[in-house]
This record gives sequence, structure tokens and C-alpha cells, in this order.
Amino acid sequence: MGRLAPLSEEPIDGEDDRTNSSKKGRGLAWKNWIKTHLSLVFNKKSDLRILLSVMGCPLFPIPLHPKQSMVNEVSSSAQYIIQHFTAATGCRKLEGRVNNIFATGKVTMATVDELGSGISAAGAAGVSEKGCFVMWQMVPNKWLIELVVGGHKVVAGSDGNVAWRHTPWLGAHAARGGVRPLRRALQGLDPLAIAAVFSAAQYLGEKRISGVDCFALKLSADQTDLAERGDNTAEMIKHVMYGYFSQRSGLLVYLEDSYLTRIQSPGTHPMYWETTMSTRIEDYRTIDGVMIAHDGQSSVTITRFGDNLKSGPAITRMEETWAIDDLAFNVPGLSIDCFIPPEEVQREYPEEELVWRSPLDR
Repeated sequence: MGRLAPLSEEPIDGEDDRTNSSKKGRGLAWKNWIKTHLSLVFNKKSDLRILLSVMGCPLFPIPLHPKQSMVNEVSSSAQYIIQHFTAATGCRKLEGRVNNIFATGKVTMATVDELGSGISAAGAAGVSEKGCFVMWQMVPNKWLIELVVGGHKVVAGSDGNVAWRHTPWLGAHAARGGVRPLRRALQGLDPLAIAAVFSAAQYLGEKRISGVDCFALKLSADQTDLAERGDNTAEMIKHVMYGYFSQRSGLLVYLEDSYLTRIQSPGTHPMYWETTMSTRIEDYRTIDGVMIAHDGQSSVTITRFGDNLKSGPAITRMEETWAIDDLAFNVPGLSIDCFIPPEEVQREYPEEELVWRSPLDR
């Protein structure tokens, strides 16, 4: 939710898809979120929709180009870790000579009870949904992903100014706040972007993850960014990201991010949603002299709590495995026209209203 809420946890209402093409529709979207999304997460018939809503096209918590004030506060330890990472991946050789990146891959998604068990929260065997995706990126801040799982297609993109997503059940809709990179690209596919965003990170110390000794870095969205992602119904309280870099290899081996949102409509008790996504990143291979991750697994835990939940916190758990089939740099024929938002989004946010830019431009 938040600045790019439609790309993580969106309001889902198949009966009112077109209302989001206006500002009034955007307000109704949050009301529909309250009425439908709260029950959807715990409705087993809607597993595929919630899987695609949360795990399909999640966004990174901060922009690709951090605020300069944040960069100035980076510790020497964090700088050393990023330098070790760039040397290990060889990504600096991409600077100035790579304009775009193309990747294809496969995914398998499921709702689980205990992570890795394949058992749904309802107690029955969880149904795995298989699919594939195609992703394009272009410098700067332009990206497009098409993801097909279980017969449903989700498309999300950014033209550098506005981010958007299209789902079969909600149609096309833009996101609140500024443009951030696609989280999938930072799961080892785009080492230059990883180095850029973590250049502003805070060094936390050392931690052992899955038997690997790692250095831990932390990124936090600032309060201005968080305020831009909310409205009078939903307030994003925090969004943090942790990156774990192997002490031995220097590579990024684990990502974890968590965001907490307070939701309250007039006359109701506040409800809190905390979503945590953890990704193990593996199988680095050399592509044109650059180390790129080709395999991994992501786990998501959604916890909702509040005074109106007398039975205590309600928890939904999901899991995804992913693998990269192909990746290439500088694909011929890819132009900026490939990243133009759908007409519905253009009508919703005409050019004169676009104020979402990189913080470095402000």
C-alpha cells in the first residue's frame, strides 16, 4: 500500500473497475478496499487474486536515486559493503553502456500455513499456481512487467513519472506518490540499481542468514514519502528494507521489507496491517561479465490487528519460488514508447498534473 499501493496491496472490486479513472473513483477505491479487501485476504476462493496483488509486482520502499542528505549520512562500513558488492558482481562495467535490460522467468505461488509446508491457512493442501513473466527496463526509471499466473495476467509499468498497474479485476490504475523501482529487479537482476538504492543505507552489523555470514544494511522511507502514499482513510506508518550481503562473496543473498499501515474509515475502529516479505536470492551466473541471480524464493506474512478483532491478530502467509530463464542487455528495438501508460491512466493523471519526480529533481 502507500505511494505505490496499487502495486502491492490494492483495493479489489470487480464490480467497480472503471471508477478509478477519476479522482472521485480514487476515493471510492479506498472505500472499496475497506469493504472487500479485508475479507478477500482470508477468503480461500480468492487465493490467486491476493497472491497476485501482494506478490505479483511489489515495489521497493525508496526511489532509485536517494535524497542527497541520506547519502551524506552513509557510514564507511556501508560504503565498503556496496563497494564489495559492485566488485563481486562486476556491475560497474554496465555504467554508460547499458540502456535497457530484458528478462524472462517462471514463478510458482501458493498460500501456505507454515512457510514451506504448502498447507493453506484453512488447513487443506495449498494449491500452487504456476506462471511466467517478462520484464523490460530502460534507464532511467522506466520499467514494464507482464506476469501471467493461473490464467490471470497482471501488467505494471513506469514511464519515469508515474507508476501504474492493470489487473483483470480492477482495470488500469495509477499509484500514489513518486516512482520507485520494481522489487523483482532488485532481487539480484539489476546490480546497478541495488548498488544505487543501498548507497544510502544504514549499517546494522553482522547476521547469519541460512548458514551464510552476512553484513546487514537498512533503508527506511522518510516521513514525507510515507505521507504522499496515504490519504484520509489509510496512513502508512513505516516501510523499511533490509539487505543482507554475504561477507565471503559480497553478493546480495537476502532481502526483507516490512510496511505497517493504519486503516480507519469514519465511524469505525482503526485497523492495522503489517506486511513482511522476505526473499532468498541464489544461483548467481555471469551474463556478459556481470553476476546476475537466477533463482530464489519469497515468503510473505500479512498480519492484521486492531480493537475490532476480538479473536486476536489474523495472519495470512504466502510463498513464491522464481527462476530466471533468460536475461539480456541492450535489446534492439526497445524505445520509450514501450513504457507509455494505458489511456485510463493518462486521463487520470494528465501531463500538467504529474508532480512525481525523482527527489534529486526537487
